[in-house]
Amino acid sequence: MRRAVLTTASTSALVVLLLSLKPHHPAALPSAAPEPSPTGTRHPGARPADGTYTGSPIPTRYGTVQVAATLKGGRLTTVKVLQVPSDNGRDQEIAGYAVPRLTQEALSVHGAAIDAVSGASYTSAGYIQSLQSALDRAGA
Repeated sequence: MRRAVLTTASTSALVVLLLSLKPHHPAALPSAAPEPSPTGTRHPGARPADGTYTGSPIPTRYGTVQVAATLKGGRLTTVKVLQVPSDNGRDQEIAGYAVPRLTQEALSVHGAAIDAVSGASYTSAGYIQSLQSALDRAGA
């Protein structure tokens, strides 16, 4: 009986100790300097200009990510990847499965308000930031 009480008490103390530990937070992603807002006389509700706009190169932990966005009729129609991390086989593997998913989602929502791909957090963040800078240049 003593062992059961002692075991229960020590297990409870251990659980409380483990629950009181603070979780680790992932390292913050590097971010690019904010782009200056475009100057001009765009009217609210005006459609973004058609054309292809190159996004800013975004440095990530594993390499630079950069995309170009093409808009037609005020809608995102094409995203071309200009740079992704590719220094080794693992970087190429991650880019190989993440970039098509990111592109497909960006085209389906016609913008950069997309979710990151699991397992490709840095590449996803760089892709989204570069795409948003391209859309900002277009006035979208």
